[in-house]
Amino acid sequence: MKSHYFALPRLSLRFFPIWRRHLLVWRKIAASSVIGHLADPVIYLLGLGYGLGSLLPEMGGTSYMVFLAAGTVCYSTMNSASFEALYSGFARMHEQRTWEAILNTPVTLDDVVLSEILWAASKSLLSGLAVLVVIWTLGLSHSPLSLWLIPLSLLVGLCFAALGLIMTALAPSYDFFMYYFTLVITPMMLLCGVFFPVTQLPEALQVFSAMLPLNHAVNIARPLMNGVWPPQLLLHIAVLLGYTMSGFYVSLVLFRRRLSR
Repeated sequence: MKSHYFALPRLSLRFFPIWRRHLLVWRKIAASSVIGHLADPVIYLLGLGYGLGSLLPEMGGTSYMVFLAAGTVCYSTMNSASFEALYSGFARMHEQRTWEAILNTPVTLDDVVLSEILWAASKSLLSGLAVLVVIWTLGLSHSPLSLWLIPLSLLVGLCFAALGLIMTALAPSYDFFMYYFTLVITPMMLLCGVFFPVTQLPEALQVFSAMLPLNHAVNIARPLMNGVWPPQLLLHIAVLLGYTMSGFYVSLVLFRRRLSR
């Protein structure tokens, strides 16, 4: 009988020592890690913002630099959570066998998977905060509402960490992750309003974009950056939470099946 694969998660506070273990390991490479995650979004922000911004007087009712800044926060947190959940998560599970060692202690697989999601989200929060510091330093947003982008970064991190762990549970090797980034992450970045309004897309792609989590994240971030409460805020939050909880459950089922072989 394989019914235990589909049992609901049993959550406890035992995830915290695992999360703390990841933090202590990461502290040894914290500086290079932060710089690495910060460089890519800042290059996009400055390169496209000043480059295309000089050609586009405004977009979405604001300057192109400000328009791009909101999308960059979401893009940065998505990437950071995805990389951590996929590459680092796979290393701990498969290559380093860290999970195997942890599971010999009084914790469950549910605790391990939850700690992986929370740790990846924690790193994405740092990435989002670093980008926000750049945005505030450049004077691209002066609204107190932009502070809400900090918890939004955490929520986006939880969402994409949970989705990324599904791929980690299925992956036979690191090469598998290239398919995910090429076929999921990159198209999402291009279709969800990071670089241009979704309304510029054909109607069919607009409908498709509305189903993607990054679209909902950007729809929250951009109004907050401009000092306006997002319309349909609760809907956007509900979609991101739905992806998070679904991703957590599906990944847990897949990990139970994989590790029981």
